[in-house]
Amino acid sequence: MYKSATDISKILGDFKLKDRMFRYSSFVPRLYNYCISKGFEAGKIMPSRAFCSDESQGYPIILICKHFGTFPFNHGRVGGVVATDRHGPHAEHGKDMVIIQASHVGYDPDTKEFGVYRRLCTEHGENSSSCGKVDGVLSWYQGEYNFARNNILVERRDNQYLIMIDNQLLNMQREEGIFLKLDKLIESDNEHFISEESHSTSKYFKASKEICSLFPDLNARTVIGDKLLPEFFFYKRQISRDVESHGHLENNLFDVMPWLVSSSAPLLDAAKANTQIEFDRTFRTIVKNKSYKGKKIIYISGLNIDISPQENQIFPLTKFVPWAAFFMNEDGTQEIIEQAELYSLLQNQSDSNPDKIDMEEAIEVMEKAKEVKLF
Repeated sequence: MYKSATDISKILGDFKLKDRMFRYSSFVPRLYNYCISKGFEAGKIMPSRAFCSDESQGYPIILICKHFGTFPFNHGRVGGVVATDRHGPHAEHGKDMVIIQASHVGYDPDTKEFGVYRRLCTEHGENSSSCGKVDGVLSWYQGEYNFARNNILVERRDNQYLIMIDNQLLNMQREEGIFLKLDKLIESDNEHFISEESHSTSKYFKASKEICSLFPDLNARTVIGDKLLPEFFFYKRQISRDVESHGHLENNLFDVMPWLVSSSAPLLDAAKANTQIEFDRTFRTIVKNKSYKGKKIIYISGLNIDISPQENQIFPLTKFVPWAAFFMNEDGTQEIIEQAELYSLLQNQSDSNPDKIDMEEAIEVMEKAKEVKLF
């Protein structure tokens, strides 16, 4: 998907959050009304959600059930990955089809921090990472990055900048780990990197102009720290390439990993990247899947932001940030709707849904229904 560092920065930046959010209680009826405007038949729409298994995703599922009048099919794997091998069963369950895919990220309104969520069922309502699956995938890469940012030092001697690099980071024969783009860090002559000094665990080199420009007022030796920019390194790691395997999420994030580990909000950016990649991948599988032929289908991707519940709240105040949507009509005509247009389209729909069901009433009907004896 990504061709260059510039590509990655731009694509991640193109996923706008500001002025693109809906409360879920507003988003779902707007989506339902959009479906109706496209000719979907009320009572014959089978929604499906591709969400993470986190309990914070329960509230959006309840709202989908309320407004579409049926419990949604499950297209989701942990981390917000779409189980594309479930297209066939989904298509069998309704006349008109909707798939909502969303990666998610927690948000603590007290600290204004992305990537954490208050777990009400823990003993003291502690915060933990959200999404935990994404956090688990990132942890190895963050460990590698933290080692590098603390074991590359920059020093200024007599107006000359030197960079000291740990020997492990200079070993390009390793099978996995973080690998430096040495030509961006070291001043070279025909790509030969000649060390100025050799120490027991590291070597000194003349620093590149790029490194010098990052430390204009350097007076003492210092770790490179946050100045180890994503353009300066890459990773190697053996990951399963099976799209339906547990390595799928890691594969999605692999190319953008230098930008994620150096981000001020890595779980937020990871959720954005995964949503973008999953939309690009999944809409193609819908087009090619014979089960959806002759049906109306809307596939919409976005980001679920789970705002930690406050006192007296059971559910999060979840917001949805749409990224893109795909519509296919019965005759096979197709349309891709990009973020700005999609937000405007949903904004122009009513957030009032006359077809919504009363959940408590529906449950009460079932409780009072005559019992069906199986034996």
